[in-house]
Amino acid sequence: MYKAARYALRLDPSPGASVDVMVINKDLMAASSTPIVLAILAEGDSYGYAILQRVRELSGGHLEWTDGMLYPVLHRLERLGHVKARWKVAESGRRRKYYRITSGGRAQLAEERRQWQTVDSTLRGIWSAALPQGA
Repeated sequence: MYKAARYALRLDPSPGASVDVMVINKDLMAASSTPIVLAILAEGDSYGYAILQRVRELSGGHLEWTDGMLYPVLHRLERLGHVKARWKVAESGRRRKYYRITSGGRAQLAEERRQWQTVDSTLRGIWSAALPQGA
């Protein structure tokens, strides 16, 4: 489905710095894509390229998604009724498909947030108990 190598985490994105790249597991990327996209759309309507840019911005340049990863997520969220799409002509004259979150999408985002907070809390607890500080 998704190639893990497409989703790289840049550990030091500063200009001129050597960049260590960590490949993010495809299952983790797939699991996190829905809450990330819904949260971005909760900020306001957006289109594909702008969503990709927002992911990069929110991650401090660490996450770089591709069209091939984003659009299947958007289409699935649309099928599920979590987002609605409409075509709009931008100031440049170019037609863009804008997505907006629905009330069902907001409810799904709240549930996704609750689940991620539980997973995060669990991992932090086990890692702090099992691993020495700084490991």
